[in-house]
Amino acid sequence: MKLLIIEDDINLANTLARRLTKHGFACQLAHNKLEAIDVAKNYAPTHILLDMKLADDNGLALVAPLRALLTDAHIVLLTGFASIATAVEAMRLGANDYLTKPVDMLTLLRSLTGTGEPIDELVTADIATMSPERLEWEHIQQVLHTNQGNISATARQLNMHRRTLQRKLQKKPVQQ
Repeated sequence: MKLLIIEDDINLANTLARRLTKHGFACQLAHNKLEAIDVAKNYAPTHILLDMKLADDNGLALVAPLRALLTDAHIVLLTGFASIATAVEAMRLGANDYLTKPVDMLTLLRSLTGTGEPIDELVTADIATMSPERLEWEHIQQVLHTNQGNISATARQLNMHRRTLQRKLQKKPVQQ
């Protein structure tokens, strides 16, 4: 199974590739719209994991061109900004599934394979689950990145006092 991961967050893309490789996927990465189309043409993946927000681009705009290029590919749209409207639009454009971040590995694997069953005798105990503290840290980092490092804007968006956010940011991230 050949998987193309289209994700602008390089660390997340590398983590997904490492984890999905352990479950039988041969992974290629793309970090922007142009690179995604180029890699899709050359690599011809059977599966595509597409982030909805790609820096200044919208991943939804890639669904139709990818579907036209790879008619049989299984396309999963992954987003941290889910809404019913974007889910409906993604399906209308040709996505096979729509998942919200954070997503656990078992759900992601089931979505990518298009089955309700895990692949390759997947044992759920092997999948590391994030602790609530780590999940909070990841979410704060994502919102901070979205706000381009602006602490005040991030605190407002998280409905948190700025000083509380600064204290949380000073703590080291909790291990998974």
